[in-house]
Amino acid sequence: MRSVDEVEEPEVLVTSLAYRIRLLQIASYKAFEQKVSGYGSAPRYFGMLKLIEANPGIPQTRLAEAIFLDRSSLVPIVDTLTREGWLERKLDARDRRVRRVFLTDAGAARVAALQHEVDAHEAMITAGLSATDKAQLLTLLEAVDANLRADKAEAP
Repeated sequence: MRSVDEVEEPEVLVTSLAYRIRLLQIASYKAFEQKVSGYGSAPRYFGMLKLIEANPGIPQTRLAEAIFLDRSSLVPIVDTLTREGWLERKLDARDRRVRRVFLTDAGAARVAALQHEVDAHEAMITAGLSATDKAQLLTLLEAVDANLRADKAEAP
């Protein structure tokens, strides 16, 4: 079997931002999950947990929209994290169709502990980038995010 360095990428992939972002996302999460243990499913969903932490009681539908998931895709994730003790759902007092999502007290403490692992991973993947480079990369990715959100909003 040839090494990855010997695999020829066609020009259409070499110049595709979407392809490169997807590859980096897969590689980043695999590297992170291989180094982190004892947190159940949470490392994969750290970003979502931090959104819940910042927005306690966020409706499930709004959470799904924020992370580009269909509500039906979010439900099993929330179910798993609820079973693992990270999250709890509560019915909205005014509209019983709405389920609001909160971190449990134990979940909040575990998110804080997991943050240290995330910080180490971020340092590893940004090694060699200056603070200016990192800021510029984040700005460019925010522009891509804005384009994707605008496109999603315009879709029927």
